[in-house]
Amino acid sequence: MGLSKTERKLRIRRRIRKVSFGTETRPRLSVFRSNKEIYAQLIDDNKGVTLASASSRDKEIDANGTKSDVATSVGKAIAEKALKLGIEAVAFDRGGNLYHGRVKSLAEGAREAGLKF
Repeated sequence: MGLSKTERKLRIRRRIRKVSFGTETRPRLSVFRSNKEIYAQLIDDNKGVTLASASSRDKEIDANGTKSDVATSVGKAIAEKALKLGIEAVAFDRGGNLYHGRVKSLAEGAREAGLKF
């Protein structure tokens, strides 16, 4: 019998986390996607500290429109916060999700705002 959907996602998440590691100069951009919301945070894995975060629940994010549009604005918001902190490059951690749909929209929004990964 094959893996369940959650077991498969956890296995992929562990495989990604083995490779992507965040430092102070190049933090890890971690993406969490639920059915309604999307969250992104910049993490320094050396210190175990979140440097900045943005989500679709924030007041400054316009929650009107499609979920992909909201994900794009979350990507732009996290990129603006990163640039204020002097961070230009990140390691992208898609968190076990496919690079498609809302995860891809968030990444493209962050790239449009000037983040490199």
